[in-house]
Amino acid sequence: MALMTFAERPEPAIDAAERPMLEGWLEYHRETLVAKCAGLTDAQLREASVPPSALTLLGLVQHLAEVERFWFREILAGEALPDLYSTEEDPDADFKVSEATTWAETEAVWRAETAARESAAAFGLDDFSKGLGSSGKPFNLRWIYTHMIEEYARHNGHADLVRERVDGATGV
Repeated sequence: MALMTFAERPEPAIDAAERPMLEGWLEYHRETLVAKCAGLTDAQLREASVPPSALTLLGLVQHLAEVERFWFREILAGEALPDLYSTEEDPDADFKVSEATTWAETEAVWRAETAARESAAAFGLDDFSKGLGSSGKPFNLRWIYTHMIEEYARHNGHADLVRERVDGATGV
């Protein structure tokens, strides 16, 4: 799949109802992350931001694949799934990459997890998740969408800085 550029990224509607607005902003931020990775080699995508940080663009994509899985499949749909990258011994392993980590593999996993959000279609914004959070309480879909937008927005800010460090590119 070709990488989306900023010009091709879907702009959220300015007059949509609540659900399409939330879904539009989430999709916008998802594709912003992909656009931040566009045109880079695997080696560049594995390049860390600034020492001592080991943060990379591929690590951010891995992390967000894990976050998608957690909120839409484990919490919302109530599926019992293992983590993609993290372990009890290394809860931050989703951010870590090796020389073998590639864009093709990482994007495929991320795309599969973002496609799993289709399970949200069966829920209304006020419907509660089948799974429970660490508090022992469910979340409504509105909260999950809002949290996911916040999660992507925060990490897209990180991606901005990493991308500028890697090749000097800046932008939306």
